[in-house]
Amino acid sequence: MRIWPRVLPPIAAAVLSVVGATLVQAQNPVVFAAASLKNALDEVDARYQTHGGVKAAISYAASPALARQIESGAPADIFISADLDWMDHVEKRKLVKAGTRINLLHNEIVLVAPADSNASVTIGPRFPLAKLLKGGRLAMADPDSVPAGRYGKAALESLEVWSSVADRIARAENVRAALNFVSRGEASFGIVYRTDAMVDNKVRVVGAFPAGSYPPIVYPAGMLVGGKSPAAEKYFQFLASTEAKAVFRRHGFVPY
Repeated sequence: MRIWPRVLPPIAAAVLSVVGATLVQAQNPVVFAAASLKNALDEVDARYQTHGGVKAAISYAASPALARQIESGAPADIFISADLDWMDHVEKRKLVKAGTRINLLHNEIVLVAPADSNASVTIGPRFPLAKLLKGGRLAMADPDSVPAGRYGKAALESLEVWSSVADRIARAENVRAALNFVSRGEASFGIVYRTDAMVDNKVRVVGAFPAGSYPPIVYPAGMLVGGKSPAAEKYFQFLASTEAKAVFRRHGFVPY
């Protein structure tokens, strides 16, 4: 008697296909990372793959947006924030695996202008930023919530400049969006991380803010309790490896 191969009903076949795809995707670590990390972390991810590691699915956005997604149950294995506060926010809600949190990188903020600008700026107490704007706008990540914007506001307040430019701010959803405002000539100046200024040849750094004028910029990283990828721990360890640190350093970050 001939035995015919069993044919699954279309719905069952579809379900198995989805399950199979989900299992494959689960092998890839899901990383939520601050937008300012994009160029450096993309290269770190590529390096990891040359060692036989799996490619990560990396989502870049402002740290508060990522933290709120994690809080709402978004599936992710690793979180890298651009400041301590938003990592604290996630950790206080017991969403970071105990004992995994580390300080990964340092950064600094700078003032940038379009590359063709002839502006000359000496940043110090009460420097004439409002006058330098000449009716233009100062691009910043949202100074009320996004780390880069909060650092920038803190620096301007400590230098007694904020009140003169507070109504001239072009608010952006993240630091890369603020950089783009300046790059496209839509803002006369912008406050961004030095690492961001390095990736866009349409802007130039016109001044660095004194380190003591704003809180130290620390990028903490941690593994998340909601993570599903069995490859996440190995990937997380690679982020702090000598090879990864060399990549971050080349992109302007200072590794721990």
